Amino acid sequence: MLDASEGYTTADGRKIGGVLMEMQNITLRFGGVVAIKDISFDIREGEIRAIIGPNGAGKSSMLNVISGFYRPQEGAVIYKGRKRPAMKPYQVAQQGIARTFQNIALFEGMSVLDNVMTGRLTHMKSSLFSQALWWGKAEAEEIANRELVERVIDFLEIQHIRKTPVGRLPYGLKKRVELARALAAEPSLLLLDEPMAGMNVEEKEDMSRFILDVNDEFGTTIALIEHDMGVVMDLSDRVVVMDYGKKIGDGTPDEVRNNQDVIDAYLGVSHD
Repeated sequence: MLDASEGYTTADGRKIGGVLMEMQNITLRFGGVVAIKDISFDIREGEIRAIIGPNGAGKSSMLNVISGFYRPQEGAVIYKGRKRPAMKPYQVAQQGIARTFQNIALFEGMSVLDNVMTGRLTHMKSSLFSQALWWGKAEAEEIANRELVERVIDFLEIQHIRKTPVGRLPYGLKKRVELARALAAEPSLLLLDEPMAGMNVEEKEDMSRFILDVNDEFGTTIALIEHDMGVVMDLSDRVVVMDYGKKIGDGTPDEVRNNQDVIDAYLGVSHD
C-alpha cells in the first residue's frame, strides 16, 4: 500500500508526490440509476492517472464529479488536503483544475489564438471597464496573458495555425487546440476526456508525446479517460478500472493488465 503522505518512484525513475486529490466513497445517482457506486481512489502530484472501463462504466461521470459538473449524493472530494464543498464548475476551475471534453468544445468562429486566450479567463483580475479601455493594469495583464498563451502555442507546435478560425481545422488539430486552452489555465490538475478519440495513428502518437511532455516539463498532474489500451498502458503511472459504476481494479498498468476482473470486463466473459 502507498502511504497517503508520501509519494513513490516510477519504473523510469520519476518522483511522484503525495496525494493531490482523493475521491472518498463517491456515489452518484440519476433518479433510480446508479452511475457511480461507492468508489474511492486518489490522484498523486506529478503522476498520470488513467480511469478506464467499458462503455457505460461511469468514467465520464467520475470526471464530471472531479470537475464540478456533477455533485455526488454520497462521499467526499478531498483536494489539496481539504474537503471540497459544493462548487460550480467555474469555482473548481479557479482552484486549478482544467479539462478537455470528449466532444470538442471550442469556439468554431474564433481563431486558435483567441480560443486559447479563453483559458486565461480565471486569471484575469482587472475590471470589465478597464479591460474595455485597455489601460493600466488591464493592459499589463493582457500582455502577460498573451505571452503565456504564445508559449503554450509554441509548446504544442501550432504556431502555423494561430490565426486560423478553429472551424477550418481538421479534427486532430482541434483536439490539440483544446489541450492548449486547458494548459493556458496553468492547472495543477489537468483532466483529459478521451484525448485520442477519433484520431489516426500518427495523431495519437503526437498527442501521446505532448501529454508526456506536459507532465514532464510542467510537472502537471494528469487524470485521463481513454479507450485505447495501448495508449493507457504506455502513458499511465497508475490505472483505476470501472465497470457498471463500480471499481474493479486499481494499480500499475502491469497489475491492472493481469487482473482477472478487468480481463473479464473487457472480454465480456464470466470467470468462475
